[in-house]
Amino acid sequence: MTRILVIEDDSDIQELIKEFLSAQAYEIDTAGDGLEGIQRFRKEKYDLVLLDVMLPNMDGYHVCQMIRKQAPDVPILMLTALDDEKDQLKGFELGIDDYITKPFSFNILIKRVEAVLRRTQPSVPSEIIRFKEVTVDKAGFTVSVNERKIELTAKEFEILHYLLANKGRAVTREALLNQAWGYDYYGDARIVDTHIKNLRKKLGIPYIKTATGIGYKFDE
Repeated sequence: MTRILVIEDDSDIQELIKEFLSAQAYEIDTAGDGLEGIQRFRKEKYDLVLLDVMLPNMDGYHVCQMIRKQAPDVPILMLTALDDEKDQLKGFELGIDDYITKPFSFNILIKRVEAVLRRTQPSVPSEIIRFKEVTVDKAGFTVSVNERKIELTAKEFEILHYLLANKGRAVTREALLNQAWGYDYYGDARIVDTHIKNLRKKLGIPYIKTATGIGYKFDE
């Protein structure tokens, strides 16, 4: 899951940013001033930093400098009420990836975040799918929960991988059957239910949901 650090001193804006980005399945940590932001960044690994310019204790420019010394490649999206060209150029000279000026639309913020992540993350398709504590490695044919390896049968693996690849969407039993057994299987689609039951027991996670009248889905 993509982790974002939001360094913003306005608690209302901070909470709204966290709420909107969390709804897009990003994992969000927050800091209320520059010093706290640096401390958090040094302790954890982040894929993106949303950084306000006007911060207590240490302003956003100094925070940006310190982040760049530690992690030259982590994208930084600066939030500012300053629309002066000199202020924006200063940010770019320090190595930020983009600016967004307050007040801003949260829909625009989300699109800017997505755009920055697309530009800075590798474009090579990953064989690894992660959702919270669950990791599925297609190439290595491995599954782990909280870094503990779980032994699955080939059919269980295919079902789990397909559900995760379509997380948030209801998937029919027929689709799961076709994925795991192939189109030449003519048996009862309810065999999927048995494998789902086994998956739930082995994984011990609450994310495999029954989609009444349809099939199953992988969701919070």
